[in-house]
Amino acid sequence: MGESLVTTQEDRTAATPSPVADGRTVSGSTRATPLSRMRRARPTLRSLRSPRRPRLWFEILLIAVSYWLYSLVRNAVPEQKAEALRNADWIWSLEHTFGLAFEESVNRAVNSVTWLIVSMNYYYATLHFIVTIGVLIWLFRRHPGRYAAARLILFATTAVALLGYYVFPLAPPRLMRGGGFVDTVMLHQTWGSMASGNFKHMSNQYAAMPSMHIGWSLWCGLTICVLATAPWARILGALYPVATLIVIVATANHFWLDAVGGMACLAFGITLSYAWYGSLPHRLPKRVQRPGAGRLRALRRPPARAPELRRGAEPSQPGARGSDPAGD
Repeated sequence: MGESLVTTQEDRTAATPSPVADGRTVSGSTRATPLSRMRRARPTLRSLRSPRRPRLWFEILLIAVSYWLYSLVRNAVPEQKAEALRNADWIWSLEHTFGLAFEESVNRAVNSVTWLIVSMNYYYATLHFIVTIGVLIWLFRRHPGRYAAARLILFATTAVALLGYYVFPLAPPRLMRGGGFVDTVMLHQTWGSMASGNFKHMSNQYAAMPSMHIGWSLWCGLTICVLATAPWARILGALYPVATLIVIVATANHFWLDAVGGMACLAFGITLSYAWYGSLPHRLPKRVQRPGAGRLRALRRPPARAPELRRGAEPSQPGARGSDPAGD
């Protein structure tokens, strides 16, 4: 007869996994050791830092809440009028020192062309919302793998700007004492600034540094220039922040140094996004898979078929006739 299989009590004990090594109790419940918890945390952090496919409902909610918080915090900064006016005088004298105090000349020259200054008023009031939202939608649809990194740049840029509003209150040129600037919105009665006319009590008038018109427009321009394929789109992307700089100066809503502050905020946002994702947005993959798509595809894939046996050949199985050397 063939050799019989005998399992002793010692063999059963040796085959039973140790509760300490396996991390389980006798009843089968799992106890996570500190080492196992660390191993679980690492993939979670890695997954957060990896590009993921954005979800529409979450992005709409995030943008709405973020802008609401931005407006709330910006307007909650105390309007330190005296300090803001002193800072405006200091900025104006600093620009004179460098021979770059050209805002008043541009403001008066453009104001002499009514249709042009009115167009700039509406540009100032609307395009920084329309274009920024439009670029976010374009990224969401065409570059979902790069969307989160680009969005982080925009959000970080805006967040650090709030610190600037609190630390350095600044009056815009049109509110300076004896500056000679023209408030183009008041003069032409256009809806061009939340800090002029009937809307001046709804917004903090002394939060001019840094300029988020420049921070957002430069983010839009750079994003379009590095990701768009059409030459005309790249040209428009490059011209957009330049046109915005002209508008904020011509309408006397900002000094050109406010634009430098907006650029510094954008640089901070780019640095933070690079540190988190380990790459600039345009170097990340254009598209990413949905979470669990790889596992779902693997489950749907039919199992691999075993190679067919040659005709006449019998399988070699333990216990089949002729396979046991001991015989019957």
